[in-house]
Amino acid sequence: MKPVKKILLGFILIFLIVQMIQPARNIDYGQVPSSDISKIYQVPQKVQSILKTSCYDCHSNSTDYPVYAYVQPVSSYLENHIQKGKKELNFNEWGLYSQRKQTNKLKAIANQVKQRKMPLPSYLYLHQDAKLSKEKVEEIVNWIESLPTEK
Repeated sequence: MKPVKKILLGFILIFLIVQMIQPARNIDYGQVPSSDISKIYQVPQKVQSILKTSCYDCHSNSTDYPVYAYVQPVSSYLENHIQKGKKELNFNEWGLYSQRKQTNKLKAIANQVKQRKMPLPSYLYLHQDAKLSKEKVEEIVNWIESLPTEK
């Protein structure tokens, strides 16, 4: 066997072996916890739909994984990214935040979507349906601004 074929075969074998190493998945199987933002605030259906489509994959305990997320090293990169997103903001754990933290997070969400910092451009590259139109940004911001500052 030629050296180039041996090297190529070795790379393929290593690639296949690495596929057996998969990180834990961020899946809650459709259960909405009592601490979810939708249980704490009255979230209009339109806003909830926008949040689920554009935010929940990285900012909740339930990610809708695309096919490529099961291929290493992409799966490890994505899982690390999701863990960082959940650490920053987790809509499923909203009720566990203090009132002050909730208020600050709401302001940050409005600010981030107005400035088009969220969803991340790298996420939008493969998830075009998550892109926030001007109308969707207004829906989110108007809802946040309509909330009482003290519950």
